[in-house]
Amino acid sequence: MEQTSWILFLKYLDDLEKDRKDAAELSGKTYTTIIAPEFRWEVWAAPKLALPKGHRDDVSKAEGNGNGRLDHHKAMTGDDLMDFVNGKLFPYLRKFKTTAESPDTIEYKIGEIFSEIKNKIQSGYNLREVINLIDELRFRSSTEKHELSHLYEEKLKKMGNAGRNGGELYTPRPLVKVIIKVIAPEIGDTIYDGAGGSMGFLVESFEYYKTKKNLTTKDMETLQKRTFYGKEKKPLSYIIGVMNMILHGIDAPNILHTNTLAENISDIQEKDRYKIVMANPPFGGDERAEVQQNFPIKTSETAFLFLQHFIKILKAGGRAGIVIKNTFLSNTDNASVSLRKQLLETCNLHTVLDLPGGTFTGAGVKTVVLFFEKGAPTKKVWFYQLNLDRNLGKTNPLNENDLADFVNLQKSKADSENSWTVDIADIIGESTGTLQSNGTGTMQRAPTYDLSAKNPHKQADSALRAPRDILAEMKSLDEESAEILKTVKNLL
Repeated sequence: MEQTSWILFLKYLDDLEKDRKDAAELSGKTYTTIIAPEFRWEVWAAPKLALPKGHRDDVSKAEGNGNGRLDHHKAMTGDDLMDFVNGKLFPYLRKFKTTAESPDTIEYKIGEIFSEIKNKIQSGYNLREVINLIDELRFRSSTEKHELSHLYEEKLKKMGNAGRNGGELYTPRPLVKVIIKVIAPEIGDTIYDGAGGSMGFLVESFEYYKTKKNLTTKDMETLQKRTFYGKEKKPLSYIIGVMNMILHGIDAPNILHTNTLAENISDIQEKDRYKIVMANPPFGGDERAEVQQNFPIKTSETAFLFLQHFIKILKAGGRAGIVIKNTFLSNTDNASVSLRKQLLETCNLHTVLDLPGGTFTGAGVKTVVLFFEKGAPTKKVWFYQLNLDRNLGKTNPLNENDLADFVNLQKSKADSENSWTVDIADIIGESTGTLQSNGTGTMQRAPTYDLSAKNPHKQADSALRAPRDILAEMKSLDEESAEILKTVKNLL
């Protein structure tokens, strides 16, 4: 993913330069290229044979690539190609970080990307093969650019399904799109994700805006420069996220390579706040004591620290959609109780979407989505429990149709077989914890603010399962185990 990304990116950048040059010529202006001539794609990566004298080929001329055939005499390969890429191309591109006019330019982002990434393709012959394949792609038309962004998303999805170092990067896009629909951002809203990963929430928000009609030139400038903001800690995640945004059409993303949790939330001022926060923060982490000192509610759980950050950085009246482990709703430890109390008292937690297991491929935990607005306390919470007639997994992923009923009912917060409303008084009154002193010498039970998603429309099934159901599940598990062992054997 990392290695093919930088090659795809440079090919995309070359086509972007061609588009900008054509646009400048049409308006009678002169275009100054970002990349110096000797480092242009058509010079080092894919030099083409010249058209025969007197030959007319409007398509080839328009594409600027001769007759489309590689000039093998000029095209570097083997050690020559490796020496150029590692010794000249990458050092040149890294310098953009120091020579760019400002951080909000595509030049600066180019420098950032190539300051973080290294060429790990060790064979110049293999690299030549990859370059030749990517050179066949074109990213000039809107359709072609859409196909490229779709290709990139598919690569991210496969990383997530593999459950390796990319699993944390990918939130199922149907879920992301539905969260955006519920939040319903408008032109002028600032959108923030402090745990960006591949920046799926920002990318899909941009796509959401583009479906709106009558976007003006001013609107597009607002979307390009003053709408999307993100942070990401891990180098590979940061690179993939920035590239993903650029490949989707945001030329200079406002994405910072930083550890969000290293910031003391008491330092967040009004100018730092955002109108909308959407995120799927990593969970299950074990944050160090010095990181926990940045938060009033001390906990080692990464997701709980992120939630405190998101509440703090949201503007008054701002809206949020946050994915989090469903254990957050009912954990009885002090940090969980305190955090639920803070959320309910400072924000209107109007909706909780309870997702089934398998929503996140490769992750066995169950999750919920918290939808809230900052500035007024919660009075009632509408719960929706997504119950599907199939098990979610790699071959049966979540899709938007699965969530259509939720989107429809969420508008009116109506009760149904899968949805119900709970008053805050009931949440406080029914969730009591350990005895504590009330300051007058008497003891009383403090509320735990338990938000467990217990569907009142469904009776708990205490009956034992039928033997045939148990045997069927055992057979399915045996087949799955056999397939895993077969894969391991092939790898060995």
